[in-house]
This record gives sequence, C-alpha cells and structure tokens, in this order.
Amino acid sequence: MKQRARFLSAAKAASCLGAMALAMCGGAAQAETLRDALVAVYNTNPTIEGARATQRATDEDVPIQRAAGLPSLNATATHIEFVRQSANSFTAPARNLGVNAQLQVPIYSGGAVRNGINAAQERVSAGQADLRGTESSIFSQTVAAYMDVLRTEALAELSVNQVEVLRVTFESTSDRFEIGDLTRTDVAQAQSRLAVAEGDLRTAYANMINAQQTYIQLVGRAPMDLEAPPPLPGLPETVGMAVVTALDNNPDLIAAKERAEAAGYDTEVAGSGRLPTIGLFANYDYSNFFGTLGGPISSDFAQREATANAGVRITIPIFQGGRPAAQQRQASARETAALEQVILQERSVIAQTRSAYSSWQASNAVIESSQTAVEAAELSLEGVRAENSIGNRTIIDVLNAEQELLSARAQLVTARRNAYVAGFTLLAAMGKAEARDLNLDTGGPLYDPQVNADRVGGRFWDWDRDPKPTPNSTRTIDIDTSQNLIGPVMEP
Repeated sequence: MKQRARFLSAAKAASCLGAMALAMCGGAAQAETLRDALVAVYNTNPTIEGARATQRATDEDVPIQRAAGLPSLNATATHIEFVRQSANSFTAPARNLGVNAQLQVPIYSGGAVRNGINAAQERVSAGQADLRGTESSIFSQTVAAYMDVLRTEALAELSVNQVEVLRVTFESTSDRFEIGDLTRTDVAQAQSRLAVAEGDLRTAYANMINAQQTYIQLVGRAPMDLEAPPPLPGLPETVGMAVVTALDNNPDLIAAKERAEAAGYDTEVAGSGRLPTIGLFANYDYSNFFGTLGGPISSDFAQREATANAGVRITIPIFQGGRPAAQQRQASARETAALEQVILQERSVIAQTRSAYSSWQASNAVIESSQTAVEAAELSLEGVRAENSIGNRTIIDVLNAEQELLSARAQLVTARRNAYVAGFTLLAAMGKAEARDLNLDTGGPLYDPQVNADRVGGRFWDWDRDPKPTPNSTRTIDIDTSQNLIGPVMEP
C-alpha cells in the first residue's frame, strides 16, 4: 500500500503535465505560445544570428569590387644611409631622404570592374535569399520541437495513467486470486503488463526530456506551460497550387538563380583579361640629401629637389600564354554548374512540396481515423470490463482492451503533431514560413538585410570600421531543468 501511495503521489505530480509543459518546482509557470517561441528564436537563435553576420560579410563584396575602379593614392618615404661609397666617387651623398607619392585613376578595365560589381550584387541577393531559407529552416525545426514537447509530455501522461490503471488491475486481480475467483495465470498476465507499462513510462520520460532539451537548444529557454498552437494560415487547397507558389517564392530556389546570374558576370570578368586597360597616373618625388651631395663641393649642388609627372597609361595585352582563355573557360564551366544547380534545386523544391503536402493530407486522415479508434476503444474497454465482472471475459481481454485504447490515444497525439509539422513544412517549402509571414514584428521591427547592404554599398573610406563584434544570441548553460516535475514520478 505504501508503494501504491507513492505512485499515486507521483501520478498527481505527473497530472500537472496536462498543460504539456516543462515546469519548475518553487516557481509559478507562465504560459508560452508558439508565437512566443518563434519570436525568441528570431531574436536570439545563434544559427540565425550567425547567418545574418555572414550576410553582412557578403555585403562587403560590393565595395571591395567597386574599389578596383576608384582612384588610389600611395605615398612612400625612404631614408638611406650610404655607409660605404666608391673610392672613385667624389660627389656621392652620405644620406638621402626620398618621398614618392603616386595617384592612379583607372579609366577602363575591359569591363572587369563593372561585371565584378554586378556579380557581387547578385551574390548579395542570393545571400539574402539564403538568410530567408535559414530563417524558415530554423522556424520549421522550432515548430517540430514545440510539437514534440507537447507530444512527448502528452504521451508521458498517458503512460502514467496506463501504469496506474494496470496497477489497480494487478491489485484487484491479486485480490480475486486470493479468494479463488481467478487463477495465478491471470495474476501473472496482469503483472507482466504492469512491468511493461512501467518500462514504457520511463522511456516516455526519457523522450520527453530529449524533446525539452531540443527545444531549449533552439529557443534558448525552457518550455513553460506550452499552449496548443493556432491553426496554420495560408495552406493550399491543392498540391498544384502549392508547387506553383513554391516555384515563385522558395528562398533556396531564388538563391540558386541569383548565383547563376552571378556566375554569368564572373565569365565576363574572366574574359576581360584579354582587353586593354586605360588609366591616368600622377607622380611626385622629393629628395633631401642633408648637405651631403657633392662632398667637398657640396655648395655647388642643390641638396633638395622635387619632381612631378602625370600621364595616361594604356596597357594592351598581346600574349599571356593562354591564361585569359583558360580563366574564361573555367568561369564558363562554373556558370554551367550553377545553371544545373538551379534545375537541381527546382527538382528538390517540387519534391519537398509534394511530399510535405502528401504528409499533411495523410496526417489529417490519420487524425480522423484515430479519433474514431479512440471512441471505439473506449466503448470496447467499458464493455469488456463489464463482461469481465460477470465472468464472460478474461483478464487478458481486459488488458488487451486497455492496450488498444492506449495505442489509439497515442496514435491520435502523434497524428496531430505530424499534421501540424507537415503543414508548417509545406508552408516553408512554399516560402511562406518566415517572420514576415508569421506576424512576428509586434515585438519590434524585423531584421532587414537590405539595410546593411545599402549602408556599406557606397562606402570608400579606408578607416571606416564597425563596432567590436559581440554575440547577440543567448546561452543556455544557466537553464536548470533538474527540478523538473517529472523527478518525483521517476522515483522507484
């Protein structure tokens, strides 16, 4: 009876999981919605923050390429001490300070600068599409983690209830055996089912902890009293509509197309190596011999002098050993590969969309059949128990009926999870599962990668720097789950 009381206490503790959340002893739980979780992910997830930083690095390729077409100014200062001079030199200086300044202004580079800038801009657009894809992918993982927490906690609660039911069945069977109403076989069957259920309960709790840790990894905080998610918006009526939308909006496909465009500009850049280049130049030179030029007759020589020149430089490649042609062929082959990647990504998007749509439809059908199965199993168990009480059914019949009801309920919980995750995956494949689609902007303005691209696109000052880098995502080392309510239940 002491063991039974302990288990009933544990069952009461586990019943707190009815809200399907991770709770902490000694603190009041606050309900969390799926939108709350997605907002936290959007603002603090390291994968998203890292992708944004990577995109900011890609933005810098535009001013880097533009710099090749802007004027450049260099200055060189050299001080020389002539420690040993020729014996035949009577006027050589003992020291010299030389200063040289060079100004170069490129005029024409065969299209290399223009096409390089265009390629960089296309890659910026591709990176922005990649950022959308990363955001959508992390959101899909978050939705799956959110639903997995709900599912595993619901299954854990079902397992707790099943153990309690089987324990009562085992004890009543033992009592009836004592009065000769049942056989030892009936007791053994009940005891076996109870032992299996207790093992399943521990597995259910392990699965629940794994789901909670995945949630913490993505969201950055423990799941607290998770609410049921809202209906998904914008799901298509037909698979054809889904595919058409995906081909227009899928970020991975858009990124592949942008990269193919960039590869085309790369081919033009490679071909520009065979064309002439034109540039302006200006030089200024200053020398100071510090009174040492001319030796004994140094007064006859000017000890300081300055010269300047300017002109136009035209460089016409005549023969380069086939290097420009090889570079252009190489770039052309890479452009072909990029075009093939577009087709590959298009195939992938079509397959993902159709698969997600099929999974979503199938899961919805499973929900309907599971609901029917649960209702039928509940009615069947009630009838088998009544028939067992008058001797028309055996204990094994009751145990089987209880197991069928548990299986039906577990299937319903899993089907609801699968349907929601498949639906969100479908939206992600269609390019409709991003922050702008999920109304996540009420907590502040959404991150716009174009703002940084515009910020750095026209900069040309060499000493322009950004603030020292610091991480924006949150750490999870301080999240304590040791006081989880499942603790008492896991006690032997």
